[in-house]
Amino acid sequence: MRFYLAFIASALSTGSVSAFAPIAGRSGPASATTLRSSSSSSSSLRMASDPDTVTLGIFGGGTVGGGIVEILSSKKSHFKQLTGKNIEVKKICVRDASRERDFALPDGCSIVTSYDDILDDDDIDIAVEVMGGTTDAKTVVEGALRRGKSVVTANKALIARDLTEIESLLASLDDGDATQFRYEAAVCGGIPIIRSMQSDFVGDDIKLMSGIINGCTNFMLTAMDRDGKGYDEALAEASELGYAEADPTLDVGGFDARSKLKILMRLAYGMDVDESEISCRGITELTKIDFGYAK
Repeated sequence: MRFYLAFIASALSTGSVSAFAPIAGRSGPASATTLRSSSSSSSSLRMASDPDTVTLGIFGGGTVGGGIVEILSSKKSHFKQLTGKNIEVKKICVRDASRERDFALPDGCSIVTSYDDILDDDDIDIAVEVMGGTTDAKTVVEGALRRGKSVVTANKALIARDLTEIESLLASLDDGDATQFRYEAAVCGGIPIIRSMQSDFVGDDIKLMSGIINGCTNFMLTAMDRDGKGYDEALAEASELGYAEADPTLDVGGFDARSKLKILMRLAYGMDVDESEISCRGITELTKIDFGYAK
């Protein structure tokens, strides 16, 4: 969740803050060129009312959503110093408003159950999508962008499937690049890689991408190789430490890595391939014996 916060902060920084997006169909060198102009240093995030305050609406009040709220509250002065803005969470949209939350609501923040409570609130500047999935998440992401709200998300499944459509929507907006779509946290947020590929490798030819892009399987494979643990034991430890989701299928099945790879392929080579065409094999069939043979 710290990667969400870093990207929220980057969206508030002064200077060029246009929505970074790769050019469809580009091949060869990586490029920072975007579907929307990023050359003007006067471009700035649209703020609904108080120029010194940026208000957030969060879609999703689970572990990640609650974590974002807690860190924003505990490090309020840090983010003020970093961005020059007060960052306030105004509304959090959840499925069940009666459910007890394990985080304290900030002053002035309310729990809502309708997407429109955030989408139609003109005082909310940035929509943060942490609900997951691709159906409702797409609805709120596109709805927010159409209403001039910038969006921060790490929903790799949504981005891998619908980035082209989202880019087209951004390109159709006539607001001087004030509305942004930020998704650094979707792929290897701790490196980071997306912003680097969009700006630092301009003019370079990317010949090969190789690496570990799923933390859960990385942890499990290390535990099986170095510590001699079996698959079930490694998965249980990964779940206990928070590396694995409640349903780890996307991680151990390789689907999470496949979605990330599709995004990276588009950034590096301008290729927009069907995700189902990317070969995918998980680690569910690996055993301790396999590691013994490998050694």
